[in-house]
Amino acid sequence: MSPLAPQNSPFQNAEVSSIISITDAALSELISLRDAEEDAASLGLRLEIVSGPGEEFKYDLSLDEFRKAAFTDEVRTHNGMKVIIPAKDVELLEGAILDFSASGGLVIRNPNKPTVPMVEGLVNDDALSAEIEAIVATEVNPALAAHGGFVTFAGHDESGTAYLTMGGGCHGCSMSKVTMLEGVQTTLVEKVAGIQRVRDLTDHNSGENPFYR
Repeated sequence: MSPLAPQNSPFQNAEVSSIISITDAALSELISLRDAEEDAASLGLRLEIVSGPGEEFKYDLSLDEFRKAAFTDEVRTHNGMKVIIPAKDVELLEGAILDFSASGGLVIRNPNKPTVPMVEGLVNDDALSAEIEAIVATEVNPALAAHGGFVTFAGHDESGTAYLTMGGGCHGCSMSKVTMLEGVQTTLVEKVAGIQRVRDLTDHNSGENPFYR
């Protein structure tokens, strides 16, 4: 397993409020894993998001020496267990819960969504973008939530194309292309003047837990 890191030093951040919550079951499992190592007293849990922008969250959990955590990382203490989170992932892990079950192992329930991929030439900060995001939030994503999925608006171009990524149950789903073209596109074209089509930026080959097979 690999290390988590603090912002200044592992000890300066120890009393600051938690970034991620850890259930008793998960904490017990983590402590058991840590204590099985020879240098247990110096080890903490490093929790990092390793997926790219717009991709479904993927995590790397590993044990490492918290005293060697990077200057820009954050370290938190959970009932004696040091948890190290890279600064780049702090905002995306706020409010997440790390849990454990005998059948599923360690699992992270994260209420946040992946960051939007940056595509050169796209606009995402004008009035049209705000209108698209409003429709995505109030109509598109509530409909996709039934399948455990969601879309994230990345931007639009000058020809009336809205670019989005798909996550959750829609990521890697064999039906996702149909869902995007027939559902999301229809809604946006009907509701947003100036949008004529949508483009899916998602790398569906990296999906691991699609809703449909």
